[in-house]
Amino acid sequence: MIKFSFSQKSLNRMSGVNYQIIEVAKLALAISSIDFGIPRHGGLRTSEEQQQLFNDKASQLDGTIKKSYHQSGMALDVFADVDGKASWDECHLTIIADAMLEAANRLSVNMRWGGHWTNFRDMPHFEVR
Repeated sequence: MIKFSFSQKSLNRMSGVNYQIIEVAKLALAISSIDFGIPRHGGLRTSEEQQQLFNDKASQLDGTIKKSYHQSGMALDVFADVDGKASWDECHLTIIADAMLEAANRLSVNMRWGGHWTNFRDMPHFEVR
């Protein structure tokens, strides 16, 4: 089994994210059958960055009235790395989610996956409460 590791760019993008999420992500990457990374704005976000994502219709949260878990460092988004290219394919993200949730379970971290939400499925999103 191939063991993956985060690129320096992905590690930088996790700066300011809750340490439990980072540990879960590192363990998940080690046990995952698919490589993954952290997209731009996938970690800690300022209210301005969150507002811009809202304006671009890339988020339902405006960063002021409706705050994102990303603004407090309590969320992380991922993308699959398939053949050297970013993928947000549901199949790939589900494989990553299995690894993330397994890692969270092993580390006793209460993690939620946006792919389980019924009102708005956010497949790349993971958060802790």
